[in-house]
Amino acid sequence: MSQSAQILTIPTPTIPTVTVTPYSAVLGAEVSGVDLRKPLTDGEVFALRGALLRHKVLVFRDQDLSYGDHIRFAQSFGPLEGHPVTGHVPGHPEILVIRNGEYQFLNETTIPFIRPVNKWHADVTFRPAPSLGAALRAREVPPRGGDTLFADMEAVYADVPTFVRDRLDHLTATHDILKSYGWKLSGDEPAELHSRHPPVSHPVVRVHPETGARSIFVNHGFTTRIDGLSDQESQEILALLFERVKCPEYQVRISWTPNTVLLWDNRSTQHYPVADYWPHDRQVERVTISGDRPFGPQAEGRGL
Repeated sequence: MSQSAQILTIPTPTIPTVTVTPYSAVLGAEVSGVDLRKPLTDGEVFALRGALLRHKVLVFRDQDLSYGDHIRFAQSFGPLEGHPVTGHVPGHPEILVIRNGEYQFLNETTIPFIRPVNKWHADVTFRPAPSLGAALRAREVPPRGGDTLFADMEAVYADVPTFVRDRLDHLTATHDILKSYGWKLSGDEPAELHSRHPPVSHPVVRVHPETGARSIFVNHGFTTRIDGLSDQESQEILALLFERVKCPEYQVRISWTPNTVLLWDNRSTQHYPVADYWPHDRQVERVTISGDRPFGPQAEGRGL
């Protein structure tokens, strides 16, 4: 069975009250028939988890959630975690406040800097156990722009030439928190942050712990090098993989409307918040679901 066939045949459990409408054959789906302001039933959680594994990005419209609703919804999929850099809602450390994309400021002075360095990434891959996923809730949306793009990293892996995949399956890469957040720090702050979150290595190809599908697990936001290779070869491989993520064929583009909630699988996707809405504002709130330590193809069959 090809990797693409493996992706397309993941079953999606269904219940009569929940409708899942795909955006494309690659990834993304809109979900209706569920009220996230109420506790989910076991059947709804089962159906939504199956839909998440199949479509990787789920969109729920018109969900005016309280802070408690937001936390409870995310907890349906696993324990929660905070973030060492991004601020949170006062009194709710589980809810991160993300204003103007992933930056805390956006104005006529900073926008020429922010746009060129905006990047595709998976969340918190600088951690030994990056997050499973996240539930993102729209708090304030601009009248135009501010979309979020997602890319299917399993589809990217499937289209890499076989001889390249065979090599990637055996490689690991270093992920470093300072690559994305070091520019915000000064003085002793970078060293202090590194002491709490030292660089980690993850497989370049990750095996999904629930589906067994393989995906590319390096990203422009946090990956600094391929381990064990020369600087030149490392950068050539990373440049190739970073470039493939940009192809529209692997993507879905989600337009925000008031009270939209997104749920995505961070293990098999990357995302990109589009900074095209200045001088308007954009604020979303993220609750992050804890994940597990990634393993690669070499660990399959060994109980890892």
